[in-house]
Amino acid sequence: MLDYVMPQGWTVLADVAAWGVIHAATGYAAHRLTPQWLARDHRLLRPLAFEQGGRWYRRRLRINRWKDALPEAGALFAGGVSKRELPALDKSGLELFVRETRRAELGHWWAMLAGPVFMLWNPPAIAAVLIGYGIAINLPFIAIQRYNRFRTEPLLRRAR
Repeated sequence: MLDYVMPQGWTVLADVAAWGVIHAATGYAAHRLTPQWLARDHRLLRPLAFEQGGRWYRRRLRINRWKDALPEAGALFAGGVSKRELPALDKSGLELFVRETRRAELGHWWAMLAGPVFMLWNPPAIAAVLIGYGIAINLPFIAIQRYNRFRTEPLLRRAR
């Protein structure tokens, strides 16, 4: 690590603290998004052809086998909603669930995209590892949110 910036121990501590702050800040920023803004898929959230309505996640990643083992922090902030299960099977419950998957997905995209900040005080190799960590930690959660949204949207269309 860069000895002339700060000692190695402090750099490691700064890296751990920075990831904690990034995750908390992006989670809170996503929490503050309005239901109206989350009512539709924006550019980053739009389905991609390869996803095949979520079938790709099940077939290639076997997401249904491991997704429930990861932590869920949707209710961390006051007024937040857990996505462990559907809030209700009626139209409003399904709409809420779909909105919350968008909220969570955006929070994880934002956290992952903040990775390059580590280039400010880490040497290139360490910064690359930390950016890789951000990708590895956030991509599974992004995949889970997309998979759950793609599975829920047909139910919502039928409920409408």
